[in-house]
Amino acid sequence: MNESVAHPLIIQGGMGVGVSNWVLAKAVSLRGHLGVVSGTSIDSLLVRRLQDGDIGGHVRRAMAAFPWPDVSGDVLMKYFRPEGLAPGEPYKEIPMYRQVVTKVREQLTILSAFVEVWLAKEGHDGVVGINLLTKVQMPNLATLYGAMLGGVDYVLMGAGIPKEIPGVLDRFARHEPASMKLEVEGLGRDETALLSFDPRVHSEQPPEGIRRPYFLPIIASNSLATMMARKASGRVDGFVIEAPTAGGHNAPPRGELVLNERGEPQYGARDEVDLAKMRELGLPFWLAGSAGSPEKLAEALAAGAAGIQVGTLFAYSDESGITAELKRNVIRQAQEDRIDVLTDGRASPTGFPFKVVQLGETLSHPETYAERKRVCDLGYLRYAYKRENGRIDYRCAAEPVDTYVKKGGELENTAGRKCLCNALFAVIGKGQRRADGYVEKPLITSGDELKNLRRFIGADRADYTAGEVIDYLLSGIKNMMPNLQQRSHEAAAH
Repeated sequence: MNESVAHPLIIQGGMGVGVSNWVLAKAVSLRGHLGVVSGTSIDSLLVRRLQDGDIGGHVRRAMAAFPWPDVSGDVLMKYFRPEGLAPGEPYKEIPMYRQVVTKVREQLTILSAFVEVWLAKEGHDGVVGINLLTKVQMPNLATLYGAMLGGVDYVLMGAGIPKEIPGVLDRFARHEPASMKLEVEGLGRDETALLSFDPRVHSEQPPEGIRRPYFLPIIASNSLATMMARKASGRVDGFVIEAPTAGGHNAPPRGELVLNERGEPQYGARDEVDLAKMRELGLPFWLAGSAGSPEKLAEALAAGAAGIQVGTLFAYSDESGITAELKRNVIRQAQEDRIDVLTDGRASPTGFPFKVVQLGETLSHPETYAERKRVCDLGYLRYAYKRENGRIDYRCAAEPVDTYVKKGGELENTAGRKCLCNALFAVIGKGQRRADGYVEKPLITSGDELKNLRRFIGADRADYTAGEVIDYLLSGIKNMMPNLQQRSHEAAAH
């Protein structure tokens, strides 16, 4: 990496399904920082937006810019509902991902990532990133290629070890095929399963000018940072160091698992990243997890960081994808000091601890989730396993218990698991409606910093903008801004 590159000071976190949407990312990017779209379940999000009528025509405007117009036309014909769905009418689903999917299914994913990035970048020259979960393996290759077609500037990946991704980005920048290992439970020591993607299958004359984005893995330990810097398949451009107070999926604690009285995994000294060792790697890094304050930004810069990544404050801004009602409820409870965040070691089918906001009648409450009939029809958190006949199949600890056990899963793995796929869509107002009248309920994830939201917004206001978040974060380093701006100008000149 060229050390003279002027990277952004603030990274807006990639959150949920459609929480970090193109509207939020664009608002942050327009202010000179890194706006990030979430790439999780982006294909299902696209088709639900189309079925809701694509209010404002934004999705269709981006689809019109997609380099393969026949793909856009086919997707519009299949999913666009000009008047939206009728009350209670369920969304039309798309086939769940597998190791190998059809060309049409792959193109839907490419298109979806392109649309989100293109809209975030439309009309300005700021930088935009995309956030992906390493654990959600099967759609990631097509999602990355679609994002690169859209001009994405940064790729951020956590929830796993994305060692193969830098090389994938290198190959995709040349429109070359790429493969990565598919994690399959039960494979023999000498067996390997691969996920593969070939851009040439979709276009004999790929678009010109595609760029290789910067790659920032999200890490929680010095050992992982060192391994990624030295052994990744290509260039790593920096790191986001995420503390266990961050929202979404957290890295499991290092060492023996100890739970507190609430059943939360406990983190200790072994889970703290040594920033002096990070500086020795010679790559920029950003601090994340309870970093959303002016003081934390100043502390990060003093420690040698390039800046901070902030999720929670941006999540409840006007521009985020969370429904207005949920935002109001969270903000009000935070102002009344009634909000709570639980690190749930069982909620996510991935096995990673997952931060859950304790709020009203959402899936965060066991009695509410117990009412839900287990359904797995999105499947993004399914994982692959080898059947006795040698074939690869898929299961999820949040699917119907009998189904999971019949597939060879252990019964105890199902206890406390929640269908994050469907719950996260409900957070943005696009939860599925079931034939029996049940409507999927939301599960909100936020970092521990949520408890301090009232410090930022005050006691009386009910809403705020992403721009106000940025002003707040920068307020503690105003005296440093001339030097930072000068450093950026000098770097850009080089």
